[in-house]
Amino acid sequence: MTTPHPPVPPAASPRTDPDPAGTPPASGRSGYLYRKVALHLADHPDQILKVGEITRAIGAPSSGAVFEALRKMAAAGHATHHRDPHHRFQITQDGIDAAGTLPATTPRTRASGGAGGGRRSRPVPVRRRNGTLYHPRRLGQGWDVEELRRLRTQRVPVLLYGPPGTGKTAMVEAAFPDLLTIAGTGDTVVDDFLGSYTPIPGGGYEFVHGPLVTAMRDGRVLLVDDATLIPPRVLAVLYPAMDGRGVITIPAHGNETVQAADGFYIVAGHNPGVHGAVLTEALASRFTVHLHVTTDWDLARQLGVPKPVVAAAIDLNADLTAGKTVWAPQLRELLGFVTVRGQLGMAAALANLAGIAPDDARDDVTAALSRHTGTPITALALGKR
Repeated sequence: MTTPHPPVPPAASPRTDPDPAGTPPASGRSGYLYRKVALHLADHPDQILKVGEITRAIGAPSSGAVFEALRKMAAAGHATHHRDPHHRFQITQDGIDAAGTLPATTPRTRASGGAGGGRRSRPVPVRRRNGTLYHPRRLGQGWDVEELRRLRTQRVPVLLYGPPGTGKTAMVEAAFPDLLTIAGTGDTVVDDFLGSYTPIPGGGYEFVHGPLVTAMRDGRVLLVDDATLIPPRVLAVLYPAMDGRGVITIPAHGNETVQAADGFYIVAGHNPGVHGAVLTEALASRFTVHLHVTTDWDLARQLGVPKPVVAAAIDLNADLTAGKTVWAPQLRELLGFVTVRGQLGMAAALANLAGIAPDDARDDVTAALSRHTGTPITALALGKR
């Protein structure tokens, strides 16, 4: 199981600065070294530096400890890792913005069982870039966010599948702050991955590289959302990037060659029940791990969704699985219910939950909500003056 990272150390102050000899405070040595490494890279943003060069420059006693700090930076998207053949690192804009702090999105857990540690409890929520919190869930022997990061370091691609609104995208955003995303549709074309020529002021055109190229060059994560809506011939552009070579060419730009940097990683998501979604063997075989993502009902209750509403949603999802209905609310809709209840009240929130259901599932939804809440429900509508 992944060992939790130490807390982010506070910014240096007269009470916490190292002494003149350069000895860090007794606590937080790992975070202290990370900060020194990160700030040294930030002072040389245009350079790709070897581990030994950084170790000597900051006066660190161990190049191994410096290398581990650099690996953490690369995993968080705060640095790019080059192997040519030496290990060399360069700061990214996210790393500059982080100002030397440990990645804030690394789940930290509270130990139980007394002194000396013990069984880890649920990690604290992870703040996504949009400011919302993601609540980690169990995955294997650990938690989803940390396990996804571990799979990235091992270059094991993951395909997420499940109904819309269960938190697939939120989980990936929480795990990878250096994420780039392509939202797949039936109209997605190769240029959406590789890039295309765009007009420039004053006339003429320039080639603007797409997110696949950017992710490969910068060693970032690319999420292909709703991948099974993208035509298979278009998705084939990913396959050379995912094999052992990690190389693609851009025919529209003079057959330019792009080599994947260390840290590059592809995650895909799809909704099997969506009309037009086709999971081909070619796509499925590229992903070692297929992870089914469903709504966490306990989390829904924890976040304020009333028990009768959760019970109705569970019944509707069972009917959806059995083919008795065509839609059921997931975590996204249930959290929306909580928001509407806070603004318009309980009755309006129930009516709105019924109203957002597709026409051919609305009777099923209103019946389930009415049965579990004991309240007759119709779709939300304006009343008379």
